[in-house]
Amino acid sequence: MDRPVDHYWDLRLKRVEEALKKNHFAVTVARNLDDARRRVLEEILPALPAKSVSWGGSMTFVASGLYDALKSRPDLEVLDTYEKGLAFDEMLERRRRSLLVDLFFAGTNAVTEDGRLVNLDMYGNRVAAITFGPRHVVLLVGRNKVVPDLEAAMARIKDYAAPANAMRLDKKTPCFHTGVCEECSSPERICNHWTITEKSFPKGRIHVVLINQDLGL
Repeated sequence: MDRPVDHYWDLRLKRVEEALKKNHFAVTVARNLDDARRRVLEEILPALPAKSVSWGGSMTFVASGLYDALKSRPDLEVLDTYEKGLAFDEMLERRRRSLLVDLFFAGTNAVTEDGRLVNLDMYGNRVAAITFGPRHVVLLVGRNKVVPDLEAAMARIKDYAAPANAMRLDKKTPCFHTGVCEECSSPERICNHWTITEKSFPKGRIHVVLINQDLGL
């Protein structure tokens, strides 16, 4: 068989897709990041009555090219929370305003095989938007985020995603130096807000794009 690993993930992602749909999420399964970008721009976005858009921290979203593609759209009001050189107060204000856009893009830290989303945030704007506010949410999710259950999701986040993100963001936390969560009280701690999204409400408000590729942290 050619590409047995991709075939393995085709089968596994199909089961996750079915579980997410049972939990009222809209789901698209993409072959790779290029396919995900195409399907967002050609299928998902045209089906939504979105006039304003913003996003939360997501390496996958930036890597997909959607960040640049959406900023150049004259038909969308874009609230750019990634803009370089923003003063801290302006950054926070944009993140507050992003909770009221029509369409919000982000990633998720983990998705369980029974169709739940698990996230851990520093400021809370990303998890807040997933939970409530924007009319529609699109989450770009690499296959490496799939875990068996809730316990595995939380372990993945605390043992890997959080320390790796602290390093990526140059945070002054113990895990930056040790690679191990110390349950710290650092002023720059990024592990502050847990959310577990069991179902999408209203039905279909959250659209999960499962991507058959390892992406993000």
